[in-house]
Amino acid sequence: MNNTDGNTYTCGLIGNPVKHTMSPLIHNMLAEMTGINLVYVPFEVLKENVGDAVKGARALNILGLNVTVPYKSDVLDSLAEIDELAAKIGAVNTLVQTPDGKGYKGYNTDMTGLYRAMKEDGVEIEGRSVIILGAGGAARSVAFLCASKGAKKVYVLNRTVEKACAIAEEVNKALNCERVIAMPVTDYGKLDGNQKYLCIQCTSVGLFPNIEDTVIEDEEFYKLIDTGFDIIYRPLQTKFMKLSAKAGARTFNGLSMLLYQGIDAFELWNNVHITKEQADKVYDALVKNMQSDKNVVLVGYMGCGKSTVSKELSQRLSAKCLDTDAMIVSMQGRSINDIFEDEGENAFRDMETSLVRNLSSSTGPRTVLSVGGGLPIRSENRRFLRQFGDVVYLKATPETVYDRIKDDDSRPLLKCSDVLGKIKSMQLERDEFYTDAANICVDTDNKTPSQIAEEIIGKLGL
Repeated sequence: MNNTDGNTYTCGLIGNPVKHTMSPLIHNMLAEMTGINLVYVPFEVLKENVGDAVKGARALNILGLNVTVPYKSDVLDSLAEIDELAAKIGAVNTLVQTPDGKGYKGYNTDMTGLYRAMKEDGVEIEGRSVIILGAGGAARSVAFLCASKGAKKVYVLNRTVEKACAIAEEVNKALNCERVIAMPVTDYGKLDGNQKYLCIQCTSVGLFPNIEDTVIEDEEFYKLIDTGFDIIYRPLQTKFMKLSAKAGARTFNGLSMLLYQGIDAFELWNNVHITKEQADKVYDALVKNMQSDKNVVLVGYMGCGKSTVSKELSQRLSAKCLDTDAMIVSMQGRSINDIFEDEGENAFRDMETSLVRNLSSSTGPRTVLSVGGGLPIRSENRRFLRQFGDVVYLKATPETVYDRIKDDDSRPLLKCSDVLGKIKSMQLERDEFYTDAANICVDTDNKTPSQIAEEIIGKLGL
């Protein structure tokens, strides 16, 4: 990276949250490639401070800013000028200093970046019939882009059809056309089956960790598609993409859109052109970055401290914190006790296996995963956990466990007269499974969650 000195330009990102953004990788790598003395940093800004952040950036002579959710419309009132495309869309994501140096002009490189990504991948919009799934801010912008680039028809499908209607009315009015059509998502069967569509998935459905979700499950729908584009890039392959590919369609994820919106912004700030070869190098770095932040899995007997330590560890690593028991309860809409009583332990274990199988093939943000005490008993589960990340076996003596959980009546396997004896026998039975699954073991007796987290980070070299 470039050395920072008195001649270094500064660009950055404002939003909330911004801790997991990959924009610094894009822009700092582009700066190094082009020899431009520039650094790019993220700024986490509270909603009430957005206007002040833009004014402060100008006062500090910051060359340019990106704006991410949820402030893409909030910054409009703080701008000196707004690009025509961004004004029609009603959202900006890139701020560029005006020639007089007195403020910023707002652009929407989300859409120009998406269009550029599509062009690079050989995806045409002009003359095509397009299906857009969703009716949020992204769908609104994509509908405007497709209609303005000459799409024959743009069908906006959404569960709440009123939102789709609002987008259709707004885009048609802005472009003086009647090409955008709103439909309830349940009416996809009414689309013309004699033609093929470009389908752009614009919802958050399918985001990690819910990687087995998609807006439309019916495989017949995907036979209508010859090109499927998902704006999601975590995971790199969504269920929407899998079903589209299974039906014979070309598929693309949103990582190239992320890349090219950044490239468009970098070019606006620096008046340069980024080549396809340079863009490809940054894309490869983005993929590598997504795959490099190792997840951490905490296994061990109940009461060993998994839940508490996972929260501490996730904060230190700026990672997502997940718990398999909590995820199953959320998905099932009932307690673990109820699942055991209604369907038995084997059914619950099957739910665990299905969950960790899905997690093992995902590429979401770095995650600290705490798993139920019995989950590692199955050998396939241990394999899935090792695929997902580095596995840490948290140990505690039976007496420590008993002291921690003796008043907890939510543990179905401990409903007996001799709880301590049951803990001792179950720990002995499960020790080999935890040891087999784990990369490292950490004793938790007489240690604070902070001390345990520090030990894990040190042993794993995180």
